[in-house]
Amino acid sequence: MPRGLYARSLIIIIAPMVLLQSVIAFAFMERHWQTVTQRLSTAVTRDIAAIVDMIETYPKDGEFEEITRIARERLALNVAILPPDPLPAPAPKPFFSILDTILSEEITRQIGKPFWIDTVGNSNLVEIRVQLDEHVLRVLARRSRAYASNTHIFLLWMVGTSLVLLFIAILFLRNQIRPIQKLAEAAESFGKGRPLPEDFRPRGAIEVRRAGLAFIQMRERIEKQIEQRTTMLSGVSHDLRTILTRFKLQLALSKDHSVTEALDKDVADMQSMLEGYLSFAKGDVREETEEFDIHVLLDEIAKDGELRGKTVRTSLVGRPGIVVRPSAFRRLVSNLTSNAFRHAQRVEIVARHSKGWLTMTIDDDGPGIPEDRREEVFRPFYRLDEARNLNETGTGLGLSIARDIARSHGGDIELQSSSMGGLRAELRLPV
Repeated sequence: MPRGLYARSLIIIIAPMVLLQSVIAFAFMERHWQTVTQRLSTAVTRDIAAIVDMIETYPKDGEFEEITRIARERLALNVAILPPDPLPAPAPKPFFSILDTILSEEITRQIGKPFWIDTVGNSNLVEIRVQLDEHVLRVLARRSRAYASNTHIFLLWMVGTSLVLLFIAILFLRNQIRPIQKLAEAAESFGKGRPLPEDFRPRGAIEVRRAGLAFIQMRERIEKQIEQRTTMLSGVSHDLRTILTRFKLQLALSKDHSVTEALDKDVADMQSMLEGYLSFAKGDVREETEEFDIHVLLDEIAKDGELRGKTVRTSLVGRPGIVVRPSAFRRLVSNLTSNAFRHAQRVEIVARHSKGWLTMTIDDDGPGIPEDRREEVFRPFYRLDEARNLNETGTGLGLSIARDIARSHGGDIELQSSSMGGLRAELRLPV
């Protein structure tokens, strides 16, 4: 069965019509065709039988001119009296042998003499030869007199009318399906973090309009909620930053360095957490999507790794151009690569762009993450210190921000075991 609604709707329309026409053609037309052909063949055979009786009743008419004239003028039959030669060999039967079958049965029943018929040689005439005692009667009759030849016209009208109606139904059905397709495209764009298509508006049937309007309202509520949360986090972070600035000033003016040294470290940690809050809040900001070059980003990552003294290999398979939110995508990849640079010496990045999907794998030779804790590291502020270097600082928001950005584009991030012995981060995005 087709998976599309349009194809399924067409089958729902076409299948009953084809089934109905098949039943009519078989149950009604076949019987009607056979009945009419039976009656026509019976009438022609009666005329031929009458001519046979006239020949046998009036054998003194040596040329049979009167009989030939009567058959031509009154019965519309072309009759010839031939010498008593043997009948020709049986002619090949046509694919549809309804006329041969019925006509043969009628001649056998009404005349009861050896005969030969040919319904194939001339498409407009039927030739019949009857073996008499002293002659061979050859009769040429129009095919339309013995066969219901106009039945196909009815079938052509029925099929032609059905095709016209199907064409009209397909046009109307396509117009009804198009709003659903537009709604699906709008929902897909929203899932990828892209704006609504310019030509999108609720239209079509009442139910489709209600679904489109509900989607628009849902999108507006989600955007307002995201905007409200972002504004709240930004406001709280701004207020906390002011307080931290005061702490720093007071600590700078303090003369007891033995006391202020520990406080300076705590303030630095709070500053780092505050920056993580702001970064997490910025991850929800809706920027416009545009063309982005992956090749340029991979070159920047490779240079960054070299500055940190890491061995970095990058490769790209497929087109370099993708459509994403550039700043968010750059932050997403940067968070993943920063984790790899922080905990490993060798990093390999492979990007594959094909069939509308971007798959990026980041492998490292670091300590890795236990399989049962790979989902937990995506939780905000979660740190896997026992598997990482305790001397490194962090807020535990890097992977949370990365997955949040990936999902806002309609994709996701998964952590797996790497062939290099460390961790593999696999990013999949519809682009």
